[in-house]
Amino acid sequence: MSRIGKKIRIIPQGVTAEMHQNKMVVKGPKGELTQTIHPRVTVVIADGQITFSVPNQESKADKALWGTFSSLVENMIQGVTVGFKKDLEINGVGYKASLKGTTLVLEIGYSHPVEVLPPAGIKFSVEKNIISVEGIEKQQVGEIAAQIRALKKAEPYKGKGIKYVGEIIRRKAGKTAAKAAS
Repeated sequence: MSRIGKKIRIIPQGVTAEMHQNKMVVKGPKGELTQTIHPRVTVVIADGQITFSVPNQESKADKALWGTFSSLVENMIQGVTVGFKKDLEINGVGYKASLKGTTLVLEIGYSHPVEVLPPAGIKFSVEKNIISVEGIEKQQVGEIAAQIRALKKAEPYKGKGIKYVGEIIRRKAGKTAAKAAS
C-alpha cells in the first residue's frame, strides 16, 4: 500500500475539483489547474474528498503512480488556494536585481544586464537583494527559480552569486590557506 496514495485529500471551501475523462481540473480563488491522470489510477470525488486507487496495490509501478498522482492533486489544491513561492538571494559587490515592468533585470557581473521574462502564471518581486518567484503551479515556480539560480550560481570561495534563501554554500579555503598548510 502506498502511504501517500491512500491519504484522503480534502477539498477546502471555495475550491472545486472535477474529472473530465482522464483530466483533473481544480479551480480556486487563485486560478485553475489541469492535470492528466494516468489510466491505471482511479479518482473518486465525493463529499468534499478525493480518493485515489489502483487495480493492483502490491505492484511497485502501481504504488508509484498512486502516490505520485495523489501528491500532484494535493499540490494543485494548495496552488489554487495559497500558491507557491521560492526566494532567491543575490550576494556580491555590484550584484543587484530590479523589475522593469514585469521583467526581472539582473546585474550579476556580466558586461550586460540579464533580463528574465516571466512565463504566464509567474510573478517576480524584488526587495533589496531577495528575488521572489510566485505562482500557482509548484513545478513551474521551482523550474523558473532554478533557471534564475543557474544564471550565476554562488561560487565556493567568496559566496558571490545567486542562491536559495537558506541554502548553505560549502566554502573552500583558497590559495593562501593551501600554501600555509604545506
